[in-house]
Amino acid sequence: GGVAITWEMFKRELWVKYFPADVRNRKVVEFLELKQGNMTVAEYAAKFESLSTFSPYYNTPEAEYDKCVKFESG
Repeated sequence: GGVAITWEMFKRELWVKYFPADVRNRKVVEFLELKQGNMTVAEYAAKFESLSTFSPYYNTPEAEYDKCVKFESG
């Protein structure tokens, strides 16, 4: 009598429980304001990819160009 849980459902529930909206929003702002500064390109790329997961817009196929522009502008 149980309900089948998909991976997407599991991930959504995990995010809601362990990443409150205010934390996610701070990560989105951190991503949008990210600049390379004194980081190496490799460090910047790793930070960029890590933080981009919190910005749903940049994780769509349609936004690939915008993501590239964001990376280059940082």
